Amino acid sequence: MSQPTVNDKEVDIVIGAFRSDLTSFMEEWRPVFSRFHLIIVKDPDLKELKIPDGFDVRIYTEADILKVVGSSNAALFSGYSSRYFGYLVSNKKYIISIDDDCTPAKTNSGEFVDIVAQHITNLKTPATPFFFNTLYDPYQKGADFVRGYPFSLRSGVPCALSCGLWLNLADYDAPTQALKPDMRNSRYVDAVMTVPLKSMMPMSGINIAFDRELVGPAMLPALKLVQEGKVRWETMEDIWCGLVVKVVCDHLQLGVKSGVPYVWRNEKGSAIDSLKKEWEGVKLMEEVVPFFQTLKLSPAAVTAEDCVTELAAAVKERLGPSHAVFVKAAQTMVEWVKLWKTVQSQISS
Repeated sequence: MSQPTVNDKEVDIVIGAFRSDLTSFMEEWRPVFSRFHLIIVKDPDLKELKIPDGFDVRIYTEADILKVVGSSNAALFSGYSSRYFGYLVSNKKYIISIDDDCTPAKTNSGEFVDIVAQHITNLKTPATPFFFNTLYDPYQKGADFVRGYPFSLRSGVPCALSCGLWLNLADYDAPTQALKPDMRNSRYVDAVMTVPLKSMMPMSGINIAFDRELVGPAMLPALKLVQEGKVRWETMEDIWCGLVVKVVCDHLQLGVKSGVPYVWRNEKGSAIDSLKKEWEGVKLMEEVVPFFQTLKLSPAAVTAEDCVTELAAAVKERLGPSHAVFVKAAQTMVEWVKLWKTVQSQISS
């Protein structure tokens, strides 16, 4: 199968800005970023933002967020969740998300990794969630289905989500970072695989791409954990979102891929600080994962919006009694679907 081409008119690159000066970050990515429209969402806690000239970019500030979603929903888009506002206001078919602490990676042969080209290849070629191909993605160059793979399943299904990886500082949790402070990921594995049906996975918005038309409403920042003193337990938004979107993809017979493209992730914060923000979320995961593994949506759920609404009801009923944060998450999921429909209708009109 020939590799799909990238149409720059159908791609938005979303960047959550957490640093005041993005000059070096943007220059590192110029060969890629200069070809596409960029949506940069400025973290509301950031006082100023500096970027170089020469990019097709729309910067959204706290004032823009308030104007689009109102004061009651603005809190959804702070910290790492600022990227979700970019998802909300994009009108492109494909959205690629990358963090501002990442720089381009190189392949084992020293070639520059074009994350857009690889993500779009992942999304535009079928996924195979119902039967695992032991040579990973059979649609990649130089690969095919292995002996014994059912011919009836070889056409695959549409791929809705592409999860890229990281060199140097991988997306380890705080306990792992604290116990192994010198551990770095130096293995570039030139492979893509479809995440099998009913297999859950931890998703990170650091380096992902998705088909907005297929699963946009399921890419949501619903689970927010806030400690006394307004210290946020970070990272759970992405994890929860990944579990939601995987259940939605499984139900709608859509695919999720993991593997290339890689980015090079630079040092970011201390493990001890991260542990303070993550620990409550780490504990909650032991309860959350079994819920998602056993969840079954009804045949009446035929769109991503339907799936999220049903999911929210199940979260409230089955998880709500154990922790108030799940009741809030369920409410947020319902509100998100309403917000998505409202904003998207305004964009398309």
